[in-house]
Amino acid sequence: MGLTPAQERVYRFVRAYIDQHGYAPSYEEIRSNLGFQSLNAVFKHLKLIEERGYLRIPWKNKKRALELVPLQTGSESIAFLGVVAAGTPIEAVEVPESIEVPENFLGNGGNFALRVKGDSMIDEGIRDGDILIITKQPHAENGQTVVALVNGESTVKKFYHYGEEIELRPANESMKPIRVSADEVEVVGVAMGLLRNYRQRSRSIK
Repeated sequence: MGLTPAQERVYRFVRAYIDQHGYAPSYEEIRSNLGFQSLNAVFKHLKLIEERGYLRIPWKNKKRALELVPLQTGSESIAFLGVVAAGTPIEAVEVPESIEVPENFLGNGGNFALRVKGDSMIDEGIRDGDILIITKQPHAENGQTVVALVNGESTVKKFYHYGEEIELRPANESMKPIRVSADEVEVVGVAMGLLRNYRQRSRSIK
């Protein structure tokens, strides 16, 4: 059984941290770098990753002793289409680039990547500068993170359908949702994965 996008973000952060430092990160370092609200959320993700066979956790009060099992996954090149807002909607800018991503990040349809701008999805662990992997599809289930067009402008939010209205909800308590008529919203695709440069971020931490 594979990992969910959130679980794979945790796995890849732990792997990058071990590669750089020679030892595993603390739960607090995982929490702060990935934007989780509590250490309990970190524990739950680590436990699920362990249950899927990708991690071994010593439970005898040992710190920084996480042991990883290698992920068996290839990669594929997909289109990188520019920037999408995680604050207020902006137009995605198409650029002639591509990016290599893990195969298990990809859905069955067409796939593309967008760089996130803004912090309205921070409580979902999606930060400014992250790269979202999107599977193209014109529909979404309630609660899924989507890229949508609102009157022609793109944004990334959580999707909720209420009768004749669509709510695009931020994952940030300080920001208000976008709620408009369903005919003003076009779902472009659903987020399947996230890429982040952990090495660059950790070097900047004082």
